[in-house]
Amino acid sequence: MDILVVGGGGREHAIIWSLAQSPKADKIYCAPGNAGIAQLAECVPIQVNEFKKLADFAEEQKVGLVVIGPDDPLADGIVDVFEHRQIPVYGPRKNAALIEGSKTFMKDLLHKYNIPTAAYAKFDDYTSALQYLQQQSMPIVIKADGLAAGKGVTVAHTMDEAVDALQSIMQDKVFGEAGSKVVIEEFLAGQEMSILAFVDGETVRPMAAAQDHKPAYDNDLGPNTGGMGTYSPLPHIQQSIIDEAIETIIVPTAKAMVAEGRSFSGVLFAGLMISPDGTPKTIEFNARFGDPETQVVLPRLQSDLLEIFLATVNGTLADIEIQWSEQAAVCVILASGGYPAAYAKGLPISGLEHTDEQALVFHAGTALSTDGEVVTNGGRVLGVVGLGTDIATARAKAYEHAEKITFEGKHQRSDIAAKAMQDQ
Repeated sequence: MDILVVGGGGREHAIIWSLAQSPKADKIYCAPGNAGIAQLAECVPIQVNEFKKLADFAEEQKVGLVVIGPDDPLADGIVDVFEHRQIPVYGPRKNAALIEGSKTFMKDLLHKYNIPTAAYAKFDDYTSALQYLQQQSMPIVIKADGLAAGKGVTVAHTMDEAVDALQSIMQDKVFGEAGSKVVIEEFLAGQEMSILAFVDGETVRPMAAAQDHKPAYDNDLGPNTGGMGTYSPLPHIQQSIIDEAIETIIVPTAKAMVAEGRSFSGVLFAGLMISPDGTPKTIEFNARFGDPETQVVLPRLQSDLLEIFLATVNGTLADIEIQWSEQAAVCVILASGGYPAAYAKGLPISGLEHTDEQALVFHAGTALSTDGEVVTNGGRVLGVVGLGTDIATARAKAYEHAEKITFEGKHQRSDIAAKAMQDQ
């Protein structure tokens, strides 16, 4: 079977790496792809928002399955376009992808169905939002309603920070129309946890849990990013808490979407906070694989990813068993200097030739120069994944391998998975 994967980041590289291991996978295409993906798939110069061109290509090449990676095309209805042309596609339709595309919709859904989440208020005008904000205690969370590449959330510790964030979103429009509405949310303290699940309607098959590191700098300081690293499993979080999160949050949300006439098919990704008393609450939902969570979750998948995708598309996800490895995985993101603010592109990357069975390198923001050299092409450049029998071993391998890769201005956090180490 020939497959087309839409996207060009670290998530898509990990998806393609996993799909390539399936005996059913023949040729894999990726649009637009990146320098690392090009080693596993044929990259096609079509952008993720060029729906007609993508569908035309899929028809011309007679691909058996299209897999959608990023959030923007899902929110804009790419799955509906492929379904209309009767091209098999993996991912949620536009009306279901709204669970990520609008934080207001997501919060209202959870409130309606009594699914645990933080207290919140929503606003579509700056004056009302400001008046409400000035009556709140700090810290508080300010969120742009729409998609903002993982950067539309501010945890404000002072009123000045909160007002600045609100003004940036609603008045300065730093996130464009994504900031036409805001959600102002109670700050939740505790341990963060990500649980991704393969979902088809009310059928939920959870993946291995992971923990992301959003802030740019060590000790969770600095602005939020798309994610600076992640790890799986979570030895410091009891399995009973993970099970509770699945049963009280993810499963009820899948059922709520069906009840709302928005049946979800694809990967439903819950960003959760575990309070000090062990109670999980919802921070956010995403309508696709997380990035960089995918880079540590899929290396632990022992089942055939293509079989899972096909079972979902064919409505038989409930009939298959999914197996996970006991090994640990830790991902360290190598970012461009200045990220998540302005950064340079086109800088040569060295050290990629170093290979190791216990270390994987997933390309995110890379490209090939005119002379065939791999260069930087984004804020998050590479995800270096270490594998091992436990978190400590995997973490050591990830950092060991990360040190071998260099480019001008390279930035990485030095404390990825440190929380798991401290609590063991």
